[in-house]
Amino acid sequence: MPSLAEENYLKAVYKLSRKSGSGASTNAIANQLDSKASSVTDMIKKLADKKLVNYKKYQGVTLTEAGQKAALLTLRKHRLWEVFLVERLNFKWDEVHEIAEELEHIHSQELINRLDAYLDYPKFDPHGDPIPDKYGKIVHHKDTTIANLNIDQSGIILGVKEHSSSFLQYLDKHDLVIGSQIKLIDRFDFDQSMEILVKGKSFTISHQVALNLFINKL
Repeated sequence: MPSLAEENYLKAVYKLSRKSGSGASTNAIANQLDSKASSVTDMIKKLADKKLVNYKKYQGVTLTEAGQKAALLTLRKHRLWEVFLVERLNFKWDEVHEIAEELEHIHSQELINRLDAYLDYPKFDPHGDPIPDKYGKIVHHKDTTIANLNIDQSGIILGVKEHSSSFLQYLDKHDLVIGSQIKLIDRFDFDQSMEILVKGKSFTISHQVALNLFINKL
């Protein structure tokens, strides 16, 4: 069973590999975990010895089947705890990440399976991220964001890419939350910022904000 630190590394490799479409570099892992590149290299070698990652010097790090299973299990625990914190303990969606980071390292599978049942088997966490099932199966969003909308086209917000508290608070302020319907009114060529309509109010969002909100086009 991976240690707390090993679980964090496996989760980081999983997320970075998903983002890049290939292996995760040691520098990217170091940035993700706020660690030194030398420390990352030492840990990756340790994980490779345990057959949890594939690693060759100067090439990207990828997960083995066992490593991916462990990473998805950690994600499952993290996201179920976020659902519990928001739906049962009334935390806001910008308050739960750090708490879930601690809770995700509880190793009791019976506890997690009972938590899943208690929450009525949620498919997504409060940020719209898919929750792996107990077998490690996960269905990701299609990579469609507000930035992909055409003028006069609408969509429903399904999830967020960026989970920082400041970004989530910004979204709350503008009603850009899970389930909100938005319509693209105009796009500005200068910086690709967008004028959108949400709940009868129009305002402008940056291209960066648009890239960080998953939608289901209507």
